[in-house]
Order: sequence, then C-alpha cells, then structure tokens
Amino acid sequence: MEKYIQPFIDVCKNVFKEFIGFDLTAGRPYFADTNAITDWDISAIIGLTGEARGAVVMSMKKDLAVKVTDILTGTRHTALDDEVVDAVGEIVNIIAGNVKKNLEEAFRLVISLPTIVQGAEHEVKWPHGQARIICIPFTIFENDVFNLSVAIEAVKGA
Repeated sequence: MEKYIQPFIDVCKNVFKEFIGFDLTAGRPYFADTNAITDWDISAIIGLTGEARGAVVMSMKKDLAVKVTDILTGTRHTALDDEVVDAVGEIVNIIAGNVKKNLEEAFRLVISLPTIVQGAEHEVKWPHGQARIICIPFTIFENDVFNLSVAIEAVKGA
C-alpha cells in the first residue's frame, strides 16, 4: 500500500510548495475511522475510476482554506465564498491529476471533477465495503493542519 500512498504525499508537498510557496510536513498516515466525528469545514472530493477505483478527499478548516486562497489569488477573503471553494477544488484537482500520472505504471485511471462539501463538522460518507481509507495529515504555516484521505483499490479483471 505504501507505494500507492507515497505519490500522494510527494505530490501534495510539491503542489503546495509550487502554488502556495510553503513547505508541508506530512504526518504519519493512518487508517480512518469512518464513524469518527471530524471538525473540518470544507472537503474537496475527486473520484477515481478505471483500472482502480476510489477517491481522494482533502479536508481543512475554514481559516486555512481562506489563508491558502488569499495567497493563491492575492486578494483577501473572510468566508468560504465561491473563490475559496473554487481554490480548494482546484488544489485537490491538481493533486489528483499529478498522482494519476505517477500511478500510470500500475493503473490507468480517470479522475472526476471536484465535488465540494462544506459546513461545520460535515461528513464524507465512503461507500460501504470500499478499500480502507488512509488519512495523511499535513501541517503548513507551523500549526495549520489538513488531511488528505485516500481510498484506492484495483478493479477485478482490469
């Protein structure tokens, strides 16, 4: 499984360094508890299909989403407005697109358009029986944290 998770860590670090100009520190990946209550304010979801299926979900608090968007756009935001939602969706889209390229030796993948879920303590429901969900915590700006959650499994017969 590590060979499939490491590209997500590497790409996420590269995307934030290149587009935001800040380094990320990856925490230790762990298996998600699908019944755990989270305190994220916004999640961007990309579906994966093809020779493997699953999803990539980036979740963060409102303040971090606003801060990242401010840096990307050079304008000030105070809420999860349309520009912040678009920025978070675009970041996860870039991450998934780059990981797709890195995994092409193992799987031919198709990625969906980003879907955004927002609201305090929202839930992202994963299909029952799907591959185990691995959460990768990242730290940026010294103490802001976000999660990149990944579930990916090979499709039988592919």
